[in-house]
Formats: sequence, structure tokens, C-alpha cells
Amino acid sequence: MCLAVPARILECQDDDALVDMQGNRLRVCRVLTPEAGPGAWVLVHAGFCIATIDESEALTTWDYLKQSYGPELAETLEPQLGTADSS
Repeated sequence: MCLAVPARILECQDDDALVDMQGNRLRVCRVLTPEAGPGAWVLVHAGFCIATIDESEALTTWDYLKQSYGPELAETLEPQLGTADSS
């Protein structure tokens, strides 16, 4: 199953962005969403921002993911987030 996860952009540098996923930070490519800047909510899949979404949709999606997957979601994301830039 493929999954895109909501994240909020903290900062941008060229085509990259530092995003926050529920307290975890990682760098992603925003070449597919160049209009998305700091403060914007995006869907992240395979290291790419693939769409911009509004905050309400992002938070609703996180609630759904937590209810559906709980601890399993954290375990799934951990390997990716463990290599993220935490600056």
C-alpha cells in the first residue's frame, strides 16, 4: 500500500523543504509543488511533496491515521525519519 502523509513546511531552500510530520522533521523535494512555501501543508510520498492541502484536511488525515494505525504508523515512519535532518 502506498501512503502520502501530511506535513507542514518549516523552511524552503531551492527545490527542497524542511517539513514537520507530527514533531518529526525531514527534508523533502518540493519540485512538484513549487508554490508551497513555509507554513503550507503538503502531502509527502517517497520524499516528494506531491500536493498542497489545507490545514483542516491535514489534521483530519492525521487523526484518521492515528486511529487506524496507532503505534504501527510510528514504526512504519521511523526508519525514514531516523535519517532525517533534525536541524
